[in-house]
Amino acid sequence: MKALRILSRSIRDSIKSVGRNFSLSIAAVTCSTITLILVAVAFILSYNVREITNNLERELTVVAYIKQDATEENRKKIETDLNRLDMIDSYIFKSKEEWLLEMKEESETLSTTLDYLDNNPLLDSYVIKVKKVENLKEITEKMREYECVSSAEYGEGMVENIVGAFDIISKGTLVIVIALILVTAFLISNTIKLTIFSRKNEIEIMRLVGASNIAIKLPFIFEGFILGIIGSIIPVITTIYGYNLLYDRLDGHLYMNLITLVKPFNFVFYIALILLAIGAVVGMFGSYRAVRKHLKI
Repeated sequence: MKALRILSRSIRDSIKSVGRNFSLSIAAVTCSTITLILVAVAFILSYNVREITNNLERELTVVAYIKQDATEENRKKIETDLNRLDMIDSYIFKSKEEWLLEMKEESETLSTTLDYLDNNPLLDSYVIKVKKVENLKEITEKMREYECVSSAEYGEGMVENIVGAFDIISKGTLVIVIALILVTAFLISNTIKLTIFSRKNEIEIMRLVGASNIAIKLPFIFEGFILGIIGSIIPVITTIYGYNLLYDRLDGHLYMNLITLVKPFNFVFYIALILLAIGAVVGMFGSYRAVRKHLKI
């Protein structure tokens, strides 16, 4: 019962303190709101970049073109070797007739041009999907070693640059998220410090009447929790409605449908929960840090 009384009194006092120190509370909430909005943007950007990179890696293929005079034995040798390689996710044999049909379906102009040709100028090929982007070059070089292979390509140079750029963006946004979380903790911590300073006499009286350390600390920790939760409300609303609006406006794609955005459903709610958790935990941590360092109890 005593623990419940201390808990209920601490919650009551923390709520009163938020109202009593209104200007300081508004400053902390405003700073938390701004930083958490930036955290949300960084999270959304980082997750989308990671998904784009993963999708790109899943779609990356090595195309090995087979010479026209290649035999069935040559093909079986290639397939046997491909089946032994762990770095290959899958592969298919694509005949020159299939390539011709595909090219005709892609462009009406190209289809008309190809119809004028008496013979199919294309080559049979193997389309190979790798498990990791790092395996592309190795598989390409291996395919070029076969005498029956005319050429093997995967977009050398451009692919590494794109994946490398996305990797830098992903790591950069992660650093930004961590930095913003630390900034939020620092701001809330300083707000609680000012609150503690303005209530020095009250705290001294509580000590004199025999209040326990936990009874003095808890209201400040709950105050940080409340400030963190309030500061996360606007970022949560902005994230849910803002990302849905952005997704609808762009129809879920960027750059002529080449880049697909993560669907809002579930994704934005996960981000919202993360923001609430960050606001609450960082608020409590900032308060605890301020209390431990400046109350000297």
